[in-house]
Amino acid sequence: MHNNSIFKQILLVVSIVLFVSCDKDYNVIGDGLIGDNHFDLAKETYDVVAYNQKITPIQSNNLPINALGIYDNPAFGKTTANFATQLTLASVNPTIGTNPVIDSVYIDVPYFVDATQTKPKTSGGNTYVLDSIYGEPSGKIKLSVFESGLYMRDKDPAGGFQEAQKYFTDQKTDFENLKIGNRLNDAADVSQNDAFFFDPAQHSVKTKDDAGKETTTYSAPSMRLKLNVQFFTDKILKAPAGKLTNNEIFKEYFKGLYFKVEQSGTDPGSLAMINFAKGTITIKYKENTSTTDATRVDKSIVLNMSGNTVSLLEQSNTNVDYANATSNANPVIGDDKLYLKGGEGSLAVIKLFGPDLYGEDGTTGSPNGVADQLDIIRKKGWLINQANLVFNIDTDNADFAKSPEPERVYLYDFTNNRATLDYYSYSGKITRDATTKKRGLYYKVNLTSHIRSLIKHADSTNIKLGIVVTQDITVTDFYKLRTPTAFISQAPKASVMNPLGTVLHGGKSSVPENKRLKLEIYYTKPN
Repeated sequence: MHNNSIFKQILLVVSIVLFVSCDKDYNVIGDGLIGDNHFDLAKETYDVVAYNQKITPIQSNNLPINALGIYDNPAFGKTTANFATQLTLASVNPTIGTNPVIDSVYIDVPYFVDATQTKPKTSGGNTYVLDSIYGEPSGKIKLSVFESGLYMRDKDPAGGFQEAQKYFTDQKTDFENLKIGNRLNDAADVSQNDAFFFDPAQHSVKTKDDAGKETTTYSAPSMRLKLNVQFFTDKILKAPAGKLTNNEIFKEYFKGLYFKVEQSGTDPGSLAMINFAKGTITIKYKENTSTTDATRVDKSIVLNMSGNTVSLLEQSNTNVDYANATSNANPVIGDDKLYLKGGEGSLAVIKLFGPDLYGEDGTTGSPNGVADQLDIIRKKGWLINQANLVFNIDTDNADFAKSPEPERVYLYDFTNNRATLDYYSYSGKITRDATTKKRGLYYKVNLTSHIRSLIKHADSTNIKLGIVVTQDITVTDFYKLRTPTAFISQAPKASVMNPLGTVLHGGKSSVPENKRLKLEIYYTKPN
């Protein structure tokens, strides 16, 4: 394929990104240059074969953002998201003095907030609205934080320690079987464990200076849990000699934390996307000034939530239509509906330009290995001005009607597991109903450079395309399935990060014409 030079040119495009929440969004480069009327260019539409593909347990370690909680999407089923992480010492080899006694231990992991809705309070601080919370906003879950007994290696011994170790969405049982002791978030306050919820309230801490003047400090919402003091006394303050010397030794000694999620009674729960890498555990304690001075001084040790991590996803209560669609896909004529779901979910595979029945002119002769529709376009010598795939959302799906929708989908080269030539157009953003501004109507994906390349270069391969939901359009890495098949071995990493899903109309002839998936090509005839 003659893709390298074109792709290098595309890589020169620079996009400036402002991070507001965990769901990153970008302006579409070149979007609207042609406009809806396309300057009255000639237009042709083509049928598309698109079918469902299940994503079985998939690699989920070291994601930049992880899900935690329970989210029941009626169109797909229930996802229970657990999490495990290593810990590191913010300052290695700490000196712990005489008679140390812990005052408190707490974990603090910030939530994403919607900055546009943050408002100052007259009493001090701010009122916040959390971002990237799915399900009931105040839905409760049973949250238990355990010491992990599973050491997460950096390198895979099966590959001679040459490749990075992979961990997968379905490994909860491995962490569950090796968890150590009782849960660490064992405070009497049930909002910290048995009835935990993602609280949007700000934190406030009051302190007094030497003159007795009181000051209140406010901070943004976060997961702030009190942890068991005795455990950290034994594990950290009384650690065996040498175990806190450096972080490689420390990670083998204290293997990390395992966040276990369960349903809290009959509450439906909720799920949050969280950047755990910003989390800390702070151990506050007092010790003697020296071996000869019993005056008590305040000290602290901070553990960072860094190192290897894994998102552990459980799927249950699967929607029957979703299960049937992903287990009975039709690669020949396509499917009526396409189910795109993040996490351990599903994607759609797309084949353009139909069958190969004839020779180079697309109408006579023997098959030549090229789709007939593509042969005909090449013969006509069209100059491609714009090419799009338009995916209409199944707005009649009652199960899906009240579920939040992904802001963007990502179209990629399914055959070779890489981005397409049109990646840097950052297309695929949802178009919502103009009146309500809520319900999505369709996703339009730019495919102009890809189609131009197919037409210009006779040796270009008409690859299969894949489409997934995406959490971050800038993430183009691919993660491996735990058990590859002849049909699929990898899927986009950004899809694993996204807990949402969408239901789209396919390109099958049984789909109404106005809703059917089509390839639109706007072109100019050669002189």
